[in-house]
Amino acid sequence: MPTAVSSPRPPKPFYRTFGFQVLAAMVLGLILGYVARQMGPDAAGNANWLTVSLSTVGSIFVQMLRALVPVLIFTAIVASISNLRELNNAARLVWQTLLWFAITALIAVAIGIALGLIIQPGVNTAIAETAAKAPSSTGSWLDFLKGLVPANILGLQASTRVTDAGATTSLNFNVLQIIVISIVVGIAALRVGPAADPFLAFNRAFLKIVHKILWWVIRLTPIGTVGLLGNAVAVYGWDALAQLGWFSAAIYIGLAIVLFVVYPALLSANGLNPIRYFQGAWPAIQLAFVSRSSIGTLPLTERVTEQNLGVPREYAAFAVPLGATTKMDGCAAIYPAIAAIFVAQFYQIPLGLQEYLLIAFVSVIGSSATAGLTGATVMLTLTLSTLGLPLEGVGLLLAVDPILDMGRTAVNVAGQALIPTIVAKREGILNQEVYDRVESIDSLDASAVPAE
Repeated sequence: MPTAVSSPRPPKPFYRTFGFQVLAAMVLGLILGYVARQMGPDAAGNANWLTVSLSTVGSIFVQMLRALVPVLIFTAIVASISNLRELNNAARLVWQTLLWFAITALIAVAIGIALGLIIQPGVNTAIAETAAKAPSSTGSWLDFLKGLVPANILGLQASTRVTDAGATTSLNFNVLQIIVISIVVGIAALRVGPAADPFLAFNRAFLKIVHKILWWVIRLTPIGTVGLLGNAVAVYGWDALAQLGWFSAAIYIGLAIVLFVVYPALLSANGLNPIRYFQGAWPAIQLAFVSRSSIGTLPLTERVTEQNLGVPREYAAFAVPLGATTKMDGCAAIYPAIAAIFVAQFYQIPLGLQEYLLIAFVSVIGSSATAGLTGATVMLTLTLSTLGLPLEGVGLLLAVDPILDMGRTAVNVAGQALIPTIVAKREGILNQEVYDRVESIDSLDASAVPAE
């Protein structure tokens, strides 16, 4: 009796694809954000109902993604360490990953310095010096050592905010500390031997459950995109770009060069099709742009790196979370380089070769020193303090920071997916068939959570 041959599934209509839905959501978000901004505040001076609605939808979506990050990192890294036994080049993968982090950061900061010297944004600015003010948070080299040592087994840290209404305390997780805890637990489980097999089996089952829940949240991306992008337009608008136009232009030109010139060149040099890379990584890059959060995008970044780009899970589960905390070509290389030159030019402080080398050093090494903290402001204050420039210069740039942060985060996430892909290719463990296929995350469904 002949064996029945299953016919391939017909392609989805374009309007049902994930990419189209996110793109349509971005357009709708821009329109609703513009409408909300034109409505202005209500009679009491508070945000109007549309702005509040957009903010609420976007915040809830990011909260759902962030809620999955700690458990995803822990279970994925513990599982990856147990699986790394099957890879003969585990130690080499780690060093290759860190090396390529440094190489791409050095290229990005060189581009930032060059653009700062060519465009001279600190000279061509209309912003007044009265806008300068000291930042509320700063970075230091001690943050790196503090960030490595877990304060508790859950990697939690408390922060208190004092307002006119009173003091509120919130709990946040330190991703770098969670990575350290996960690595220690994974190595300890291997050293225990057969007695730890039930724990590792439970961890693998738990990881599959997390991936299933993750996929449900990812499918809500179009809804979250409407809220995130709409709220950004409603709250910040584009007015501030007029005063800091040259600075903003320098940042986005640098981001575009890294994303669309440097990254494709590195992919081509390693025998990888750049177009195929962008097809696979684009869902994560899109979400990073609208959410402005590498950590919030982390679950989707890891998923597309494994399932769209063909990076083995046992390696991606280690490299992608590490990249989300230390691999920031946008926030930790291009931005602080151009911003430091802007501050020096604004205050008419000359910079020499030694200062430019310090900028490069801080950008390549310093991102690890701010891994447990949030925002590019911390990285910028670390750069300014290292160069001896006035920290009040940070206040000059705060007006356009949210607008710049969208592009910075998109480049961050693109690099976080790029490096594992390149290293996997160079080490011969990349699934080339998965990388080369035309299908992307659009072809996946809720039942497509891969087996461990």
